[in-house]
Amino acid sequence: MNRKSRKVVECLTLAWVMVWLGCAIPSEREIWAEVNGTPIYREDTEKFYRILLLRNLEARTLGEATGFKLSILNEMISNEILVQQAHRSGIQVSEGDVDARLAELRSPQEPEEFAAKLAEQGLTEDEVRTAVRRKLYIQALLERDITSQITVSDEEAAEYYKRNAEQFNVPETEYHLSQILVTPRSDPQIHNLKNDDAKSASAASQKIRALQALIEGGEEFAIVAENYSEDPNTSAAGGILGYVRPSALDISPELRQLKSVIESLKVGEISPIVRTSRGYYLMKLLEKQEPGQHDLSDPNTRANIQRLLENEKEQLLKTAYLEQLRNRAQVENHLAQKVIDSHANWAEMN
Repeated sequence: MNRKSRKVVECLTLAWVMVWLGCAIPSEREIWAEVNGTPIYREDTEKFYRILLLRNLEARTLGEATGFKLSILNEMISNEILVQQAHRSGIQVSEGDVDARLAELRSPQEPEEFAAKLAEQGLTEDEVRTAVRRKLYIQALLERDITSQITVSDEEAAEYYKRNAEQFNVPETEYHLSQILVTPRSDPQIHNLKNDDAKSASAASQKIRALQALIEGGEEFAIVAENYSEDPNTSAAGGILGYVRPSALDISPELRQLKSVIESLKVGEISPIVRTSRGYYLMKLLEKQEPGQHDLSDPNTRANIQRLLENEKEQLLKTAYLEQLRNRAQVENHLAQKVIDSHANWAEMN
């Protein structure tokens, strides 16, 4: 799975995987939805909701909690539609592929640490394996039917540049950065793929050195950021921070400390570990834009437009693709009907 295909399924990754990795709880198997006759049970919807509770995202009212569950159920319906489509399309996922992805999930944790994290969420390895397999089916389907079909013509790029030329007038040097952050305190907002959070200064120091060693050993910076970075704003995007101007880093001593490190980097280079009051950073310089008007012949300008238009097309095609599959599917959302019925009964009583 290449980097571009990983981004196509951005909304299908963490949230959906967690739905299928949720901890099963004993209950009557009440059906909350059906997709082409395949049931989705109440207990499976409750799984992800319980994880939200663990992350201190508890709903303030019963209505808000029910709204969360309706959203989760809708994700699960879309998930099931895509998995069924993958099966109908003859897409294959080998056990070797599943094993490789499971190995990524475990690395670089010790077996005991991985097992403890599963136990913390009430999971078994079989449940994780099932979730990984389903995710791989979805990724392969979207890679084949969406990502591989996307092209951006020279005419489209030129038209975009014509309409947005002012965006490429750089008033000062800009640094396109990725980052990995490890903080010395627990944070319920951590959403990296490993759900990994250093909870003390010593744990943070050990973790950042381990991540540095992973990268020096050949692991891709973006993959390490997705898996382990503790910055909730950038980890899901592989640590990409965007374009930063030096003048924007003069507002605090901590940012000025990072500024001096960033300005010393060459394109493609990764910084040494930087310790700040917030935590430990690793920074990677992806690109460097010099001041002035950058025209379409500039490779960075062309690449930026290419990425932007590709992402735009990916999101549009994904939305349309899911809607088309949903239109063809026989979907019954029993929870939604129950909410409507209960509201009608409440209105009659009031």
